[in-house]
Amino acid sequence: MDLSSIVISLTILLFSVVLHELAHGVVADRLGDSTARLSGRLTLNPIPHLDLFSSILLPLFLFIAQSPILFGAAKPVPVNFFNLRSPKRDMALVSLAGPGTNFLIAIAFAIPIRLGLLTETTTTFEIFFQAVMLNLGLGIFNLLPIPPLDGSKVFASLFSDEMMYRILAWERYGFILIILFLYLGVLSRFVLPILIFLARLFLGPTLI
Repeated sequence: MDLSSIVISLTILLFSVVLHELAHGVVADRLGDSTARLSGRLTLNPIPHLDLFSSILLPLFLFIAQSPILFGAAKPVPVNFFNLRSPKRDMALVSLAGPGTNFLIAIAFAIPIRLGLLTETTTTFEIFFQAVMLNLGLGIFNLLPIPPLDGSKVFASLFSDEMMYRILAWERYGFILIILFLYLGVLSRFVLPILIFLARLFLGPTLI
């Protein structure tokens, strides 16, 4: 691991989490909630989106610790689900927009590699490869049904209102659970097999 690898990975990660949050805000705005737009969060400028701990320090720590899962987050885009035209359905759509964006980024960066336009000897190969892997990881990770991850809101939308609110109430403990599951290796056992499968599908079996 060298300084250039750290810089490349963190830059891609920051770019990806900003687009992830921007997607939440854009979809919420289209579905009736203008909170993110009125808060100045519908912008590609990374500064309003970034959080010192979750956007920089946490992924840097995981990278240095050689964690099998590298993740980070931008400040959550404010969304008032009660402003949405169909709150329960649209909550799921807004939540899916973030991981969906990460998968689209992964596809975009995977295409030149998959078509053989970039090889391991190409200067920009490492950047494209890291972009694919990091965005696949972010997409999969955020779809886990653990509050406050996006997957928990999609999962909660499948139940009655009472059960939905019970599930969402766990958001206050969510990051404690995430850190605990990371420490115990639980998330790795779920995320890594899916990540490897999708990476082979996107990039080709010879690279993974």
